[in-house]
Amino acid sequence: MTLSTAAAKPADREIPYYDSVGNECAMFEHAYAQRLPLLLKGPTGCGKTRFVSHMAARLGKPLFTVSCHDDLTAADLTGRYLLQGGETRWVDGPLTRAVREGGICYLDEVVEARKDVTVVLHPLTDDRRLLPLERTGELLEAPDDFMLVVSYNPGYQHILKSLKPSTRQRFVAMTFDFPPPKVERDIVARESGLEPDRCAALVNLAASLRAMKGQDLEEGISTRLLVYCATLIQAGMPIRDAARATLVEPLTDDTDVQEGLMEAIRATFG
Repeated sequence: MTLSTAAAKPADREIPYYDSVGNECAMFEHAYAQRLPLLLKGPTGCGKTRFVSHMAARLGKPLFTVSCHDDLTAADLTGRYLLQGGETRWVDGPLTRAVREGGICYLDEVVEARKDVTVVLHPLTDDRRLLPLERTGELLEAPDDFMLVVSYNPGYQHILKSLKPSTRQRFVAMTFDFPPPKVERDIVARESGLEPDRCAALVNLAASLRAMKGQDLEEGISTRLLVYCATLIQAGMPIRDAARATLVEPLTDDTDVQEGLMEAIRATFG
């Protein structure tokens, strides 16, 4: 379980870099101001998590991030009794902390969590904005500066792991995709330190390989992987080696598909 329960104080961190490509920042600010929950949809590695980190810092609010998975339960979010120093004490989970203290709770890939998680979220995503803690007998009312944000990748999820309409319609929703080429080039250059012209070649390569999604690849190359590749190249690794380690091996184990990807890489970089 990956829980960021020790949320950084806003003053302790700089605003993470994020290059807006539309009205997503304004939409987030309006949703926050109107106390509305937000759903982010988009492919893996397209910038959803960075966007939330950017907006939390921009608004000056603590961020509690939860990376959801098959074993994540409602108790992992709300809290549980633990034995500490010979005594049994209640320990808040990240969702409960965000409600008590105020802040943004971000559930990444929420559909990966167990179904009881959704049940806990429902009273927080309507006008009640309540979090019932059955084990302590508390009924917490979310403060004005609390916001719930969830994300998932609709193109990757199995039909058995999709959000029910009754849950989806509780959120304001935005669709994310990979940035336009120039924006993606600037992102990769800024994050890696590699020259923009060389980053542009990587972005063009990614565009051609993303066209293979749904044919030979389940997922296209993420902006995150492009940053990894550029970082290795900037550190002195040969381009082909860096590309294989970041743009080929993470995407597929099929040797024929790997060779096809490497052919595209050789055609781009020689």
